[in-house]
Amino acid sequence: MSIAGINPTQQEKPPSGWERMIPGATAVPREAFGGQKKPPRSVRPAELAEVTELPSQPAIGHENRLRLLVPGPLQKRTAWKWLRSTATDFALVALNWLLMGAVLVPLRSAFPRVRLFEYAAGAPVSLLGIAILHAALITLLSYTEGLYGSGVDLRAEVRILGKSILLATTVLVLAYGLQGFPLVTAALFFAAGWLHFGALTAWRWQADRQQRRGEICSRHLRNVLIVGANGVGRWMASHVAAHPESGRVVRGLLDNERPLGDGVIGRVSDLARLARTAFVDEVILAAPRDRNLTLQVLQEARRLRLDVELVPELFGCKPSASEVDRVGELPVICLHSERLPTAALVLKRLVDVAASGLALLALSPLLAAIAALIKLDSPGPVFYSALRAGRKARPFRCCKFRTMVTNADDLKLHLRQQNQRSGPFFKITHDPRITRVGRFLRHYSLDELPQLWNVLKGDMSLVGPRPHPLDDFAEYEIEHLARLDVTPGITGLWQVTARRDPSFQRGMELDREYIRTWSLVRDVQILLKTVAAVVHGSGE
Repeated sequence: MSIAGINPTQQEKPPSGWERMIPGATAVPREAFGGQKKPPRSVRPAELAEVTELPSQPAIGHENRLRLLVPGPLQKRTAWKWLRSTATDFALVALNWLLMGAVLVPLRSAFPRVRLFEYAAGAPVSLLGIAILHAALITLLSYTEGLYGSGVDLRAEVRILGKSILLATTVLVLAYGLQGFPLVTAALFFAAGWLHFGALTAWRWQADRQQRRGEICSRHLRNVLIVGANGVGRWMASHVAAHPESGRVVRGLLDNERPLGDGVIGRVSDLARLARTAFVDEVILAAPRDRNLTLQVLQEARRLRLDVELVPELFGCKPSASEVDRVGELPVICLHSERLPTAALVLKRLVDVAASGLALLALSPLLAAIAALIKLDSPGPVFYSALRAGRKARPFRCCKFRTMVTNADDLKLHLRQQNQRSGPFFKITHDPRITRVGRFLRHYSLDELPQLWNVLKGDMSLVGPRPHPLDDFAEYEIEHLARLDVTPGITGLWQVTARRDPSFQRGMELDREYIRTWSLVRDVQILLKTVAAVVHGSGE
């Protein structure tokens, strides 16, 4: 298996520190923020010897008291799918009710004696309250019926929607009837139910069409390794490849007996290296028969912070448990799942969208003035757009104000020998490629402002490890890949604590520490320190 960006000549190293990074997995250290840090803890590799039992799951930081208030679906691996689906359902139900309210206004004027048209006409607040209640009932009932689970086809979704909307509307009619509302309003509620059914079904039909055409957001795909190149493993790999709507991408198969090639990319002993270089999220055991090997894979995958699922050998029978996940017709049992701070990450994304959108709007006069200065100072485009390595090494175009001459990338090859930073990171003082306006923009970090657009799109976050150019990424060692387990940011811990430190390894330690100790409070601290650094002009 060829992984882009990895130096093929590097020596094999013990898999220490190759585990997947989970944001906020470690409590914030006791040292003062920005002070001297303890060196990162190494992770002892698991010995692939005979295993008789699994070790207990290590503790993951302190238990968050707010976790008790977080809905159960937001603590599962399918949290993003659940949140996206329920938010869309809520929005469609609310829009349907407001649309009905808008239609009732002229109908009430045209037919003043029809009591049906008098209900809540011209009262959007009242209709919004009904919409929230109706949507909550629909989504709760749909969730209990398994609508937001994986492996549910369009036909089953339509059936579940019809059942849930019917029950939710009936409950709503009974509740309002007990409050003394006229029985004629039941017709209005059931008409709204039909409207909801049509809208929610149409949205899912369109989403299913897009997924079947392969139009799925790559940021939400889960990278998978399958252990076992038997018939079950190969069938699962081909099924996932043919169904991108499953949300998975198979990076290869591991097998100790079959020859390499034809999808088999390594042995079980290569799990740590291949999982790190392919940014694997999940390991699937395909009908394993060797108990010791299964326990070894499970132990190693847990140490690497990977989710583990098992496809059991059912000898032609079908399981009756509806909670079992499915890939096509095959049942998949989850043996281990890493606990992700999904609710906090969702809030972080909402903050990113709101803050970047408002900042772009508020700073638009400044952005226009900077663009004019760049045009007057030197020939060439206003913006500089180049590929950067994003989360899971997925390339994206990073936008900046142009601060260098137009042929800066070509000149970089000749200036490599003057690099003043250690490791795969290029930086020199008094770079001759920088223009006059560009030097001022860099001094106050104003050249980074267009990256707010990357934040709004979702390629970047306000706070996170800085994205590196692809030529720097090509020089990464395997242990450097851990910084790509999270979305890159405009600013980060390294920028506010050791920005002028030439050591690439020091930057790596700070990036890993940021991910381990991540929290929303720490993001706010880093943003405040960044604002102070920009005001004082600490950029280079």
